[in-house]
Amino acid sequence: MKSHRLWVRLAVLAIVAVAVAALRLTIFAPKAVDVRVVVAGKGRVEETVTNSRAGTVKARRRAKLAPETGGRVLELPHRRGALVRKGELLLRVEDALQRAQLRLAEDDRKTALAQRDQACLAAERAERERERSRGLAAQGIVSADQIDGVESQARTAAAACRAAKATAERADSAVALANAQLRQTTLFAPFDGIVADTFIEVGEWTSPSPPALPIPPVLDLIDTRSIYLSAPMDEVDSARVKKGQPARVTVDSHRGRSFPARVVEVAPYVEDKLEQNRTVEIELELEDAAFAGTLLPGTSADAEVILSVREDVLRVPTSALLEGGKVLVLEGDRLVERTLEVGLRNWDFTEVKSGLAAGDRVVVSLDRPEVKAGAKARATEAEPGR
Repeated sequence: MKSHRLWVRLAVLAIVAVAVAALRLTIFAPKAVDVRVVVAGKGRVEETVTNSRAGTVKARRRAKLAPETGGRVLELPHRRGALVRKGELLLRVEDALQRAQLRLAEDDRKTALAQRDQACLAAERAERERERSRGLAAQGIVSADQIDGVESQARTAAAACRAAKATAERADSAVALANAQLRQTTLFAPFDGIVADTFIEVGEWTSPSPPALPIPPVLDLIDTRSIYLSAPMDEVDSARVKKGQPARVTVDSHRGRSFPARVVEVAPYVEDKLEQNRTVEIELELEDAAFAGTLLPGTSADAEVILSVREDVLRVPTSALLEGGKVLVLEGDRLVERTLEVGLRNWDFTEVKSGLAAGDRVVVSLDRPEVKAGAKARATEAEPGR
């Protein structure tokens, strides 16, 4: 009888245990954590460095121009945004005085040239008379005193010819000076470009520059074929950034796009300014020169210099990495922690040398505390590791 009751109790306990286990596996079972995964695959991985502060779009050829002399503006044929060719007139100030001085100098030169011709013709005649007198003297026809007089006249005429030539040359210089002064009243484009801005209007006055001080500019001209990006790189990267390296540029005015570029200059020194990190300034030029010409100087931009590249290597998103080079992998319905040996890395991808295989599902949604090793999980979204 006692044995029968024992077996009954054991059976009841077994039923209770099975029920508890069933409840734990069903009603009270922990819910699977929804995670987003990426399928590990092969692709390109780059090692890159980026600028430490915002870079700036600049133009190598940008001229803020002003006439060399003051005066009232008579012509301003090109306005903001106008395309101009080298040598085109940009500005002309009042030039009546300079033109009058040029006319006077040209008249003086005509007079000087006429006097030169007259004096030199007289010198030629005196020279012929001297030669004739010498022949007569050899025959004993003229006296020595007459020969001395003719010689003196010839020398005097030759000197007058030389003086007249010098006066004519001085007149030429006066004309050149007047022309130079006239040219100072005009401003021509020193290169092909676009007028960025004008700071004066027709009828207004531009003042001459005082000693040692430049004249305030009246016009800003930019050569759109000389656009480049200047970007400060942290000093720790200065030894790795080299001239000729490929790069990508992003411009604030064209968000969501990147443009291939190349490093064309690396500063030979580190800038040490107060209240900022020490940086090395680099210059980059876009491969698409036509697009570069559309960028406005002064626009903010960023550069990503490509130091090295590995093609067709196993990789995972860099955002999937945990501290210590670990990742969570979804195996069946459980999250398993893996420790990786990594190689090249950037903001987007990290090269995996060991610890992972192609096809493994790597968790990238790591922003919740319940996403941890050992947790039951299910993939809500799977993306190829492109």
